[in-house]
Amino acid sequence: MAAGNNAALMNSGGLGSMSQIGNKFLLLAGAAAVIAVMAVFWLWSQQPDYRVLFSNYSDKDGGAIVAALEKMNVPYKFSDSGSAILVPAAQVHQARLKLASDGLPKGGNIGFEILENQKFGVSQFIEQVNFQRALEGELERSIQSIGAVEVARIHLAIPKASVFVRDQQKPTASVLLNLRAGRSLDAQQVGAVVHLVASSVPDLPATNVTVVDQNGNLLSDTSKKMGANNLDPTQIKYIDDIQQSIVKRVESIITPIVGAKNVRAEASAEIDFTSVEQAAETYKPNQKPDDVTIRSLQSNESKTGADGAATGVPGALSNQPPAAATAPIVTPPVAAGAAGATPAVAAAPVNSQKNTTTNFEVDKTVRYVQQGMGGIKRLNVAVVVNNMPVVDKKGKTTYRPLTAAEKTQINDLAQQAMGFSKERGDSLTVVNSSFAGEPLEIIPEVPLWKNPEVVEYAKDALRFIVGIVVLLLIYKKALSPVLKKIMTAQPKLLSAPENEADGSVVNLSGAQGKLPGVSGYEQSLEAAKQLAKDNPRMVASVVANWTSGNE
Repeated sequence: MAAGNNAALMNSGGLGSMSQIGNKFLLLAGAAAVIAVMAVFWLWSQQPDYRVLFSNYSDKDGGAIVAALEKMNVPYKFSDSGSAILVPAAQVHQARLKLASDGLPKGGNIGFEILENQKFGVSQFIEQVNFQRALEGELERSIQSIGAVEVARIHLAIPKASVFVRDQQKPTASVLLNLRAGRSLDAQQVGAVVHLVASSVPDLPATNVTVVDQNGNLLSDTSKKMGANNLDPTQIKYIDDIQQSIVKRVESIITPIVGAKNVRAEASAEIDFTSVEQAAETYKPNQKPDDVTIRSLQSNESKTGADGAATGVPGALSNQPPAAATAPIVTPPVAAGAAGATPAVAAAPVNSQKNTTTNFEVDKTVRYVQQGMGGIKRLNVAVVVNNMPVVDKKGKTTYRPLTAAEKTQINDLAQQAMGFSKERGDSLTVVNSSFAGEPLEIIPEVPLWKNPEVVEYAKDALRFIVGIVVLLLIYKKALSPVLKKIMTAQPKLLSAPENEADGSVVNLSGAQGKLPGVSGYEQSLEAAKQLAKDNPRMVASVVANWTSGNE
């Protein structure tokens, strides 16, 4: 019976060992699972903050960027909309510089690099098309370098060259600009884009370039430059520049006298944008005889003498006989002493005529005047000066009104600075008044829970604290009991049969043979009861062996 009892105990010990190994394996698996959960949760709590690396990229650039990030072992993910690539915030700048050194992103524009991969035997038409695509891509890259332009598209229409002059056509270009949010291009910038495109294409005039923005607004329309007041934006900007220049000169010359922020000036300029061309030819009489200039001089002189030479005016009038005398000719008496002398014949009269014609130069003045547009017709300037600051011995600052001499001095300085002209009708008004104090801007205090920086820090701290608390709970509720069971030498369930086999059962059999006394019997009985209570299956097996008589 003792041998059967020992065999039963050995069978029960083997089953206990296998059960003990299985329980240990389950405990180890549970501990490993708990540790894995803790590690995953810790990694989740320490997940890096992702920031945008690139957005609004083409599919080709996106694939190249992802391939480069995988090659650099940089983690990445896509935004919810799929329009941006996100990387950890600590690696944004490094990855962006590295990709820029590799020429990424290229922006989807094809430049002259397309000509580097020309296939052998390509036709002339394909070469022309590739050249036009390359030219359009290079122009798009150049225009996209402008700060206000985000994306640019250019379409060139280059006609085929013809040997006939009549059939030659000029190229045209269309430019579509996608401007950045809140940005716009003024007329000068649009003109710069037009001239950039026109200068890059042979025989392309600037009038054949059309510029349109993403909203469909025609930016290069020259027919709508004139506004309701017949002024184009350039003229309005010119007026504003003149007014601001006058204000700046007036304030800069008065500020050293009254101090900074103690003078305010405003100017109103009337600009004449009319263009005048005048040609005048003036004739004036010769005022000074010394200044006259002889242009031509003609003299004519005629003379009739006693020698019977023909005198007088030639013609029929001089060939006619003289008319009858109307008065008797009385010969003067001859003197007595001259009797016998021959009387003297009277000398014929001599006629002399002289004509002189002088032509002088005419005093002539020819004037051609071309007056440019943009002249100043009138200036109106208003200046307000604060009271003069005075600092006493205690360092306290007070303000006093300006004296008459100071007002006169400021008025003269302002006139010189603005270019005052009385003939032009300019006006200047200088007023001395106490400035009203600027109201203090009360910035509403942002609650602590609405401050973006505090909210961001709070999120990180909360995520860290939650991770620590969850890890502690998992350790205390799951991992700590498992570890205690593993560290225990033997489970409590298996300790009773082994103890009974080593001591109680032997004592029980020995007690039956030797019967040491009541105290020993009671102890053996209690041990048997405890064994039956702890492992009833083993006790039933022992009793079955006893009753079967297989001792």
